[in-house]
Amino acid sequence: MEITDVRVSLREEPRLKAFVTMTFDDCFVIRGVKIIDGPSGLFVAMPSRRRNDGTYQDIAHPIHREMRERIEDRILAEYRVVLEQQQPAMGAG
Repeated sequence: MEITDVRVSLREEPRLKAFVTMTFDDCFVIRGVKIIDGPSGLFVAMPSRRRNDGTYQDIAHPIHREMRERIEDRILAEYRVVLEQQQPAMGAG
């Protein structure tokens, strides 16, 4: 399974840095992935829903560590590209 597209939508919140939409094999989309700034740095949070008891449960997530690493690496690389593209725009104001 190949990640064929990653779209990053930046956010200006203290912890939530971006929402991400990923496409696999040009035929399956996952929306609602988040890039969070946590105590140990940036991490990727899979889409989740809140349960009645207040905890969260992932709606979609990789089963194997290798796939999780591929997803995280690709998302964070794309996030850095988007941030770099934003730098000139931020300085122009």
